[in-house]
Amino acid sequence: QFQTVESGGGLVQPGGSLRLSCTASGFNLGHFAIGWFRQAPGKEREGVSCISTSDALTYYADSVKGRFTISRDNAKNTVYLQMNSLRLEDTADYYCAAHIRGTNWADKYEYDFWGQGTQVTVSS
Repeated sequence: QFQTVESGGGLVQPGGSLRLSCTASGFNLGHFAIGWFRQAPGKEREGVSCISTSDALTYYADSVKGRFTISRDNAKNTVYLQMNSLRLEDTADYYCAAHIRGTNWADKYEYDFWGQGTQVTVSS
């Protein structure tokens, strides 16, 4: 079964930082653009960031631009999301997935191989 595995979530104070990691089970992440999404309670899953296969292209939601940085290490089969200056509204479950169809990086229906997510809680 192909799926991603997210890690690195936790509890952090506003203004703090976390680094999330996304690895793959059963497939090579390097073959796909990889996206990060998040879902807060009662809300739709939304796109946060995406990185192309060669990491030449990166995309960010307006709400995280300048605070989050996506990167990848294909040799380690891992994609990272560095999150700085965290805000209360960043609290959510964070997921990564492989972009397998289409051209809209923020459309969750263009992704597959979802993992179980990692919880990020920003609270004072």
